[in-house]
Amino acid sequence: MRKSTRPGYLALVFSLLGSLAITAAGCRSIVTPSSETVKPPVSTVPPPVIIVQRIPATPTAIPSSTSTVLPLQPTATPTPILPDEHYILNISGHRQYFPLGCEAATAKDWANYFGKDFNEFEFQYKLPISDNPDLGFVGSVNSPWGQVPPYGYGVYAGPVAALLNTYGIPAKAYKGYTLEQIKAKIAADKPVIVWVIGNVVGGVPAEYTDAHGNKTLVAAYEHVVIVTGYNQDHIRYMNNGRFFETPDTVFLNSWGVLGNMVIVDK
Repeated sequence: MRKSTRPGYLALVFSLLGSLAITAAGCRSIVTPSSETVKPPVSTVPPPVIIVQRIPATPTAIPSSTSTVLPLQPTATPTPILPDEHYILNISGHRQYFPLGCEAATAKDWANYFGKDFNEFEFQYKLPISDNPDLGFVGSVNSPWGQVPPYGYGVYAGPVAALLNTYGIPAKAYKGYTLEQIKAKIAADKPVIVWVIGNVVGGVPAEYTDAHGNKTLVAAYEHVVIVTGYNQDHIRYMNNGRFFETPDTVFLNSWGVLGNMVIVDK
């Protein structure tokens, strides 16, 4: 009689299934994340302490040691009582010759009023040359108007007053002058050269540093005119031989761009 092989076959199948279950359980234990979180080691070195120091803001003074413009000195004399209006009538002028020659032309008109005269061309080319308008004429006098240093620009009050003195004309340059001081000069029949923007219009000043590190204020369309009169709320000035009037507020805005700069008779 033939023996059945089914029991042995079934035993073998069950044995193989058991082995597969064990293997699957082992694989599942490898890919399943552990319930325990592994924490990184804690450093025992304390973090650096950052100290922030608050530095109070202080205004930066523009050095003036290299400027030939004399500072305005306080006066102990009382302010004189000025008339409500005064006009200098016996003054005339001419149109400047060079595109950037307003300083030389204005200096000539101003000197003529005080009975002095010189050649405008000669005066222009006697001005010192510099890349700083406080120290000399910047750029070519034939440059287009409206640029700022180091391009063709012009010159400020100090060098112009110094050159006027060599012609025997008692001129003195200041920054920081006041409108009342201008009016006092006008009331004494002494016209005042002033540095403004264009035909007394607004402008935007910028700090400029020259090749030697000296700083000054500059502005596009720097110009020079002569104040010849005033009333209670207007200023009269001469520009290239023509006369104009403008409100005090407009004049102060234009004149203040370059620091209220003037040349006055000593």
